Amino acid sequence: MKRIRTGVAVAALLAAILAGAVTWRSQSVEDARPAETGAPLVQVTEPELLPVALEGQSVFRANCAACHGNLADGREGLGPPLVHKIYEPGHHGDAAFFLAAAQGVRSHHWPFGDMPPVADVSQDDVRKIVAYVRTLQQANGIY
Repeated sequence: MKRIRTGVAVAALLAAILAGAVTWRSQSVEDARPAETGAPLVQVTEPELLPVALEGQSVFRANCAACHGNLADGREGLGPPLVHKIYEPGHHGDAAFFLAAAQGVRSHHWPFGDMPPVADVSQDDVRKIVAYVRTLQQANGIY
């Protein structure tokens, strides 16, 4: 009986350790202070934008920045950064952005909850948003 309790305790401890290991944190271990809600999650270098990406920036800021940040750098407690390896074209192709705007997205990479559909953006708006996000990604080493 003692072995069973010890085994259960060890299993519970391992589960807690694993849960902590897979929980995404925007802070370093040295900075254990809680992050300010809405603070950027990654540092993004903003490049010069070509006309379609510049239009995309405007549409992005009007419809996406409240959760994803002005530079697609994410917002603590609100939404993930899109300038992140997870959203590189090989993992989340351009079609994923169109689907996200039209249908929303179930939370699967980040602990921010589900993303609702964005009803007020057209297919052309999403095309411009994609151009903006991809430009930011490329300027920050995400291909």
